[in-house]
Order: sequence, then C-alpha cells, then structure tokens
Amino acid sequence: MLFKLSKPPTSYSKNISGFTLIEIIVGMVVLSISLSIVSTLIAPAEQKSADQILQVKAAELAQSFLNDISARAFDQNSDMAGGLVRCGEPNDGSNPCTEPDELGPELGETTRDTFNDVDDYNGYGDKFNAQGDALHNSYTNFDVEVEVIYDGLSLGFIDNMAAKRITVTITTPLGTAIKFATHKANF
Repeated sequence: MLFKLSKPPTSYSKNISGFTLIEIIVGMVVLSISLSIVSTLIAPAEQKSADQILQVKAAELAQSFLNDISARAFDQNSDMAGGLVRCGEPNDGSNPCTEPDELGPELGETTRDTFNDVDDYNGYGDKFNAQGDALHNSYTNFDVEVEVIYDGLSLGFIDNMAAKRITVTITTPLGTAIKFATHKANF
C-alpha cells in the first residue's frame, strides 16, 4: 500500500527575527565610541561655562581694587586733598615725583588702609578690602597682584612720569590670569 503525500516535505526551520551576538557586540562598540566622543566634547564646554562665571567675579574684584587705587593721590609728594601741589612742580627739583625704582609703599605704610597714593599698591597681593577685613569667602581661591609703573609716554605725554599705569591681575581658581588696567595722570 502506497501512501500519497499531499505536501512535499519542507524544512522545519522557521524565520527567526532578531540580532546575532556579533551584531550586538558591534552595536555596543559603536555606542561606547560615540558616547566617549560626546563626553570629551561636553566636558571642556562645562569647564568653560564655569570659567565665564569666574571671569565676571574677577572683573568685579578687579574693579573694586581699581576704584580704590584710583581714588588715591598720584604720588607721595602730591597734594593729598585737591591737587593744588603736584609732584615734579616746580621744575627746579624741589618736589620730585617718586623715582621708578622706588614705587611701592613708603615707610610705615604696611597695610592697604594706610596707603595714600597709587604707587603704594605696587607689589600688593593681599586679599583684604580697604578697611583691612578679609575679602568675602566667595573670593577665597582668587589671587590678586597689583603693579604700578610710570607710563606717560603710551598716553602721548612728553614725560613718562606724567602718568602711572595701574595693572590689577586677578587669577581665578581655574588658573586663568586676567589683567585689568587704568591710568592715573599727574593733575
């Protein structure tokens, strides 16, 4: 007796959908590489955003110093109240301006509250306000450096000692040194 098959024999394999192990590993490698690229691009941007905030704080601190320094007399030998007597006048040498290598605080002027002319701040680096109190704790990791030099020639004066350039350098906690400068003329 012969049996007749209605269907020819077929394979028992079914269409299975999904990922192979190799495809999963390749996907993980591609994903990890792309994440590491994105993170290396985001990290510097994050640091720069913090640096911008610190730059604003540095500008505020420098402006405070520049305002205080600029309010002082031009020189130790100048009139401290009104500018009636200027150093370097008369021209006979009886009232000379401070020599360039002697810029800095005079004898007895050891703290910021005793400074009476702009060049007393030359070399100043303490973090105290004009009253002698420590700066606010939000400026703890900032560094301050002040330099005062004669700079009249860059302003077009004939005499270099006719003006002083006051440079305040603020270094942020991230190590960014920012210079701020102004001039004080002998008037």
